[in-house]
Amino acid sequence: MKLRALVPVLFACKLLLLQGCNDEKGLYELFSGTLPRFELPDGDGSRYTFPESLFFTMKGNAVELEGEVYPLEITSDDEERITYSATIPINSDLTVSGLTYMKTEGKLQLQFSGIEKELSLEKFSDLMERKANEYAEVELSSDLSHLSDNQKALLGLLFQVADIMEDIYWAQVFPDRDAALASLTDASVSRFFQINYGPWERLNGNLPYLPGYGPKPKGSGYYPADMSIEEFEALADPEKSSLYTLITRDQDGDLKVIPYHEAFAEQVQRAAELLKQASELADDEGFKKYLELRAGALLNDDYYASDMAWMDMKDNDIDFVVGPIENYEDALFNYKAAHESFILIKDKSWSEKLAYINSVLPEMQKGLPVPDVYKQEVPGSNSDLGAYDVIYYAGDCNAGSKTIAINLPNDERVQGSKGSRKLQLKNAIRYKFEEILLPISNVLIAEEQREHVTFDAFFENVMYHEVAHGLGLNRTIDGSGTVRSALKEQYSALEEGKADILALFLITKMYEEGMLGERDLMDTYVTFMASIFRSIRFGVASSHGKANMIRFYYFQELGAFSRDLNGSYSINFENMQRAMHELSNLILTTQGDGDYELALKLVEEKGFIREELQSDLERLKVLNIPVDIVFKQGPEVVGLR
Repeated sequence: MKLRALVPVLFACKLLLLQGCNDEKGLYELFSGTLPRFELPDGDGSRYTFPESLFFTMKGNAVELEGEVYPLEITSDDEERITYSATIPINSDLTVSGLTYMKTEGKLQLQFSGIEKELSLEKFSDLMERKANEYAEVELSSDLSHLSDNQKALLGLLFQVADIMEDIYWAQVFPDRDAALASLTDASVSRFFQINYGPWERLNGNLPYLPGYGPKPKGSGYYPADMSIEEFEALADPEKSSLYTLITRDQDGDLKVIPYHEAFAEQVQRAAELLKQASELADDEGFKKYLELRAGALLNDDYYASDMAWMDMKDNDIDFVVGPIENYEDALFNYKAAHESFILIKDKSWSEKLAYINSVLPEMQKGLPVPDVYKQEVPGSNSDLGAYDVIYYAGDCNAGSKTIAINLPNDERVQGSKGSRKLQLKNAIRYKFEEILLPISNVLIAEEQREHVTFDAFFENVMYHEVAHGLGLNRTIDGSGTVRSALKEQYSALEEGKADILALFLITKMYEEGMLGERDLMDTYVTFMASIFRSIRFGVASSHGKANMIRFYYFQELGAFSRDLNGSYSINFENMQRAMHELSNLILTTQGDGDYELALKLVEEKGFIREELQSDLERLKVLNIPVDIVFKQGPEVVGLR
C-alpha cells in the first residue's frame, strides 16, 4: 500500500481509539479547527499570520500535536469547564498558553501567549458533521417528456461518458481515492471527502481537514510533488506548458511530458467509443458532428475542431460539455486543464428571451471605461446565450463550489472567430438563490435594502458575468502574446474579477441606453453585494474567491457600501457606480498591459478575508445557512432507470 493511502487508515484507527472517551484520567478526544489569519503587531505596523489546520489530541492531562506530546496542568475544574495551563508552540508566531474545555458545548478554547485572541476547536466528529451539513442537497431534474426515445437512449450514453470524466479527474487530483474512502468509516467524513475530492477543504483555503496530510500541492496531480519551478523552467520540451499534458518523472528521475491521451488511454478510448455510439443516435446534425469530433479530440488532445463545431450547435434539446476544460485546479502555473462534464437540457423559451444580448456586444466593447487601445479587439459575432437545466455534474465542475453558468470555449482562437457560448444553468441558479442568497441577505444586508435582493437580478448578474468574459482583450496591447500567458498564475483571478465587475457595468450601461426597459438599478447593486457574501464563503483558494476579495476591499475603500454597528451592509448608489468604473478600468488595463507585478500586488494586498468580515461570516455559520449545494443526480433522478 502507498504511504499516502496508509495515512487515512492510521487516522481511522486513531479515531476508533479516541471517540467518546472521558474517564477519571481525563479527556480522550480529537479536536480540530482552523487557525485564521491573525493580525500581529510588527514594528510600527502589523502583519498577518498564515491560516492553518490544527488537530489537538487530548490524552488525559496532555495534548498531542503533530506527533509531539505536551503536558497540561489543570487550574480549575467545575460543572461547566476544565481549564489548563500549558506551553504549546503552534508556529514561530503563536504559542498556546491555556486551554479551556467547555463540557456542555464539547469545545476546546485555546488562549495564546502575548495576544488577546482565542480560538475554538470542535470535536472532530462534530466538526465533520457540521461541515458536511453546510452543503444543502438539491435534486437535479428536468422535464424530459419532449425528448424522443433516441434522445433518451443518447442521454444514457452521455451519463456513462461523464462518469469516465469523473474518474479521470479523481486521478488528476487524488489518485488514492478508493483506499482513502475504504478507510473512512464515519459517514460525514466520507461525504465531506467526496464533496472536496480529497482531504483538503476547497472552501477553506485548501487546508487539510484530515490529520496526517500536509498542504494541498499547488500543482495538484499534474506535476511531481518534489518538482521545483526552476526544474520545470529548465525542461526543454515545448509541450510542458500545454493544457493537455502531465509532467512526470522517467526511470532516471528526470522530468517527462506525457499527453493526456496517453496518460489516460484506457479511459479516453472507452469515452470516445461511447461518444461515437451517441452520435449515431443524434437527430440534430450539428450535435452529431460535435459528438464525432469530440470523440476524436479525446484521442489526440486537439480540441479546436470540436470546439468550433460546438459553437455551431445551438438548437439541440440536449447539450454536453466534456473533456479537459478549465485550469483552475493547477494553482502552480494555471497551465493544466481538468476533466469534467455537464449534461444539459435546453430551456428554449428562456433562451429566446436572452438572444438579443449578442447583437449589442460589439457596441458594449466600444463603451468600456478604458482608452481605445484596450478595446481594439472585436467580440466574435457568433456568440450564443442560452438557458438550460443541468442534470449532471462530473469531475472538476462538481468539486467544492458548484458552477451555475458556463462560458466556453476557452480557446482564444475560437473566441476570436466565433465568440463563445454562455450557458446559464437556470435550475442551479434558482437553488443557490433560494437556499443561500436570500438567507444571507436577511442577515447581512440592511433591512431597508433587503427588498432589492431579487431572483431576476441574481440571474441577470450571473448571465452578464459570462457575457463579460468575452469583452476586453485576449492579447496584450504590445502584441507580445496572450493575457493568459503574461499574467501566469494570476490570470484566472483577474479574469474572474473582470467578468464580475463588467457584468455590473454592462447592466448599468444598457439600462442607461434604454435597452433593458424599466427597472431599479438598486436591485442589481444590492443583489450583487449580497452575492459577494455568498461567494466569499467559498474561501479564497479559488480564482473566484480572490476576485471577490479584491472587489470587496476595493468597494470598501471607495465607499461603495457601508457597514453599521450591527454588521449590516448598505449600498451607496453613487459611490458604487464610481467604484464600478474605476475597478473596471484597473483590471482591463492590467490585463491589456500584461502587468504581472500589478496583478500579483492586487491579489497579495486584497485577496484574503480580514477579521471584521470573518466575524460577519461566522454569524452565517451559527445560523446554519448553507455554504453551497450538492446534488442528488443521475439517470434515475431524471427517470431514465
